[in-house]
Amino acid sequence: MTKTLKRIIIVILGVVLQLGFSIIIRLFFYKYLGIITLLYSLISILIVLGILKESTRLSNDLPWVILILICPIFGAILLITLGKSYSKNKLLRNIFAYEKEYSQYLVQDDHIKQDIDNKDLDNLMYLMNRTNNYVSTNNEITYYNFGEKFYPELLKELKKAEKFIFMEYFIINEGKMWNGILDILKEKAANGVDVRILYDDMGSLTMLSTSYPKQLATHGIKCIPFNKLSPFRGIFMNNRDHRKMTIIDGKVAFSGGVNLSDEYINVNSRLGIWKDNGIKIVGDAIWNLTVMFLTLWNANTNEDKDISIFKYDFKDTKENHGYVIPYGVAPLHKDLIGEDVYINMINSAKKYLYIMTPYLIIDTDMVNSLCRAAKRGVDVRIIVPGIPDKKIVYTQTASFFKVLHDNGVKIYKFTDGFVHSKVFLSDDIRAVVGTINMDYRSLYLHFENGIYMENVSEIKAILNDFDITFKSCQKLNNEDVKTGFFKSLWQAILRLFAPLF
Repeated sequence: MTKTLKRIIIVILGVVLQLGFSIIIRLFFYKYLGIITLLYSLISILIVLGILKESTRLSNDLPWVILILICPIFGAILLITLGKSYSKNKLLRNIFAYEKEYSQYLVQDDHIKQDIDNKDLDNLMYLMNRTNNYVSTNNEITYYNFGEKFYPELLKELKKAEKFIFMEYFIINEGKMWNGILDILKEKAANGVDVRILYDDMGSLTMLSTSYPKQLATHGIKCIPFNKLSPFRGIFMNNRDHRKMTIIDGKVAFSGGVNLSDEYINVNSRLGIWKDNGIKIVGDAIWNLTVMFLTLWNANTNEDKDISIFKYDFKDTKENHGYVIPYGVAPLHKDLIGEDVYINMINSAKKYLYIMTPYLIIDTDMVNSLCRAAKRGVDVRIIVPGIPDKKIVYTQTASFFKVLHDNGVKIYKFTDGFVHSKVFLSDDIRAVVGTINMDYRSLYLHFENGIYMENVSEIKAILNDFDITFKSCQKLNNEDVKTGFFKSLWQAILRLFAPLF
């Protein structure tokens, strides 16, 4: 049963129950209609008050408030199936437990901590204090501005593997890209390398068969589909693994926006040029990514008793090329790390803030931060796709163009194709490269990862990527952001209920 069909079924069930309740009351209990209506309203108000009491992002919770006030039964069913019921999910409980256990492996170096404090590096301080990851300076970073540049480097490093290869991706799709990787993985596994693959069951639903892990097992490759879809484990399984990382022997790691499918390296792309990016890390920051991977892996398998054996000791201290902190985002975190990091970057920008994102479906906190930055004189530019992958999602994205444009934020459409990169850059000083889209799913629901960099030399390469990409973009003007009455109404409706889906 597909994800769409499941959602249709639960919506139909909710509507039927809502209508059925109303009909039964009017047919059999019409004498008590006034009392029942009063109780009905009180229950709705109590549920809404509970939502508001716990809310930290009101624009995200507003659709629930409206839905429950209008249709309490239908709204309550959706809230139960789509809401934050992490305590009821065994896998999510396991992940939370392993995050707490593995925090012992991520102790921050006191010297770096003091250095960050002395320099008043607020963004780094926030990440250091609010996540289980640590900041390091002993790293070499390489940025790739297209998937087809990233891919050969990935293959080259995979061929060097001697001990282990860990790969975690939202999408794995059979084709030129994956087949080239798989040939190396089979050879390495045959030679005793510990090869582990973690892919999202929803993300790869139409691409890999349910027997794919067993197929890989015949080659000695361990494979787990994350949060495997099952009608017996919950109708809505909204918390997907959207992370993208490869870790090789603890010596080198890759991340970025690139999934393992041909369009990401511009082979058979149906959306024109596929603009994506990758990043390679050599240094201490790899350990953060390794712990992230092993957290999700062992939440499924409980395989590793001591994960410190996977940490590589970079004995030769490299010259300080700036601070790097790979960090994880998870739906069970109290803090909305993904959104907070982005907002902190927006608020700290002095000269410019450049953003690439495939989707722009954001709450009022993010909208207001972007507008305030532009109003205080920051050159705020956002690059979005010229050829969208999902029309209804792009309609939601376009609904933000006018308010941002009218407040000084510059919107650029990548006319050559589709932008899948998720990059923030400001003031030649700080950048984030990772998997976190500017939409509700990435910011609130998914497992994601980002790599925050400050005063890293490779930030120049990221700036160069933006400069080149702007030349392939159309800057939207007043006419471009105008919409008619009916389109504006449709955009408003879609935006209102965007957090639910």
